[in-house]
Amino acid sequence: MKQFSYTIQGEHGLHARCAGKLVQKAQNFTSNISIEYNQRIENLKRLFTITCLGISKGDFVTVKVEGNDETEAANVLENYFKENL
Repeated sequence: MKQFSYTIQGEHGLHARCAGKLVQKAQNFTSNISIEYNQRIENLKRLFTITCLGISKGDFVTVKVEGNDETEAANVLENYFKENL
């Protein structure tokens, strides 16, 4: 299992457009990918559950990736967070 944590920097937090692109990236991998925020764990491949978390600027999240392509998936997703959120 691979995981990384990140504090959201973007002014609008994890808004719908960024969440949609994040979900698209996650869906490119076969690994199970989850996001943990405020003691809730949700599937990062499901847009509705991600947007319902209400993640805002300054919030701390942890992404966990488990599966055959976990290393590549974790790297791609972490880079997306750093560049866009």
